[in-house]
Amino acid sequence: MTWMAKMHDYRTIWISDLHLGTRGCKAEFLLDFLRDTEAETIYLVGDIIDGWRLKKSWYWPQAHNDVIPEGSAQGSQGDASHLRPRKS
Repeated sequence: MTWMAKMHDYRTIWISDLHLGTRGCKAEFLLDFLRDTEAETIYLVGDIIDGWRLKKSWYWPQAHNDVIPEGSAQGSQGDASHLRPRKS
């Protein structure tokens, strides 16, 4: 029996508060989600990268690196990705 992953299609996905750069970030779960999902538009809002935390102690595993190309790959396929910076 051949395993085929089911691709999910959405019009819009909102992803908030990833907190890349922290030990609590669930980058692996996000990668699984992005690889199994297609969307016309992906909005990234809130704290995507915790720069203030990285200043205190550096924590950036490979999974955090992998999130960036995976998200931008969807945007490069003609879909829209939007980064909404947090207002102070």
